[in-house]
Amino acid sequence: MKRVSKKRKEILAKFDLSKTYSLSEACDLVKGISTTKFDASVDICVRLGVDPRKANQMVRGTVALPHGTGKDVKVLVLCTPDKEAEAIEAGADFVGLDDYIDKIKGGWTSVDVIITMPSVMGKVGALGRILGPRGLMPNPKTGTVTMEVGKAVQEVKAGKIDFKVDKYGIIHSSVGKTSFDGEKIRENAQELIQTLIKLKPSAAKGTYIKSVYLSATMSPGIQIDAKSVNA
Repeated sequence: MKRVSKKRKEILAKFDLSKTYSLSEACDLVKGISTTKFDASVDICVRLGVDPRKANQMVRGTVALPHGTGKDVKVLVLCTPDKEAEAIEAGADFVGLDDYIDKIKGGWTSVDVIITMPSVMGKVGALGRILGPRGLMPNPKTGTVTMEVGKAVQEVKAGKIDFKVDKYGIIHSSVGKTSFDGEKIRENAQELIQTLIKLKPSAAKGTYIKSVYLSATMSPGIQIDAKSVNA
């Protein structure tokens, strides 16, 4: 029989694994069940009633979290020289084109988001095999292929994230840190959920949001009442 550690017993004593909680209750609870010595991420998992294998039921989009993710997002802008000053002024961490394309071909991917321009997508497209599996490939649908590179950098730095349903019909996203107060976590989570509701495919039938769980890094998941968020 698997032994339950003392730390896990302490965590499980703070909430009931078989119970569903309101979003507000879960956002307060998740702070108390995190035992990491670092500022843990707070993540949300939303299982949707869609079949991602069908193109008309794919759920993908972006959302600007009111309070950001709490993470220092490293942004690379691949642009022509006339846009470099705009990208740097907006706060981009790395700016360039051919030199960074060569670095990426050599295996460098130490960034969180890559923003580029339509006119250089011919060069960036060749990096698809490297960037695609890492979720770094720029895409017009997520606002990372744009002529307004400065605005795109500012939005990403302020907390704009992109999401995509996986093959099991689940959306995974970070909605803050355990250092956030419960209300900020709730507002971030609520913003994401409301965005998902707006993106409900017309082909999706039955219950759209099937289950919602909130967790901190290395913590158990807290089940949220799906009926309350569906409303």
